[in-house]
Amino acid sequence: MNIPEQIENYITSQPEPKRSDMEELHTRILQALPGCKLWFDDGKDSENKTVSNPNIGYGFYTIKYADGKTREFFQIGMSANTTGISVYILGIKDKKYLAQTYGEKIGKASVTGYCIKFKTLKDINVDVLITAIQNGVELTSEN
Repeated sequence: MNIPEQIENYITSQPEPKRSDMEELHTRILQALPGCKLWFDDGKDSENKTVSNPNIGYGFYTIKYADGKTREFFQIGMSANTTGISVYILGIKDKKYLAQTYGEKIGKASVTGYCIKFKTLKDINVDVLITAIQNGVELTSEN
């Protein structure tokens, strides 16, 4: 199964209204980041044990570890959680940036150093979320 099929299966496996919200958000992210690399992480480790929620990933950046090793990873992630949807904006060095820049504008969401968590799209300003995603990619690309 290819990555777009894995993503489609993951989204369609979600209950409503989460499924429709994830479909809309997936489409909006693809429009905001045309040609980005797509990822799908099923949340399982090498022993097939579940270690995290599955994630849809968009774009990529290189993580640099203290020992000099590097690893490619997605810049933007979207995942269903027990109460709604989480959007991850990875690689921003300033862990206060997202909350300070978008926390008051986005609506009813929890905003941390790299995660924007909300129950449904109707609770947030989706345009602000898309702007945060695009801005996060720009900042990450500069790092």
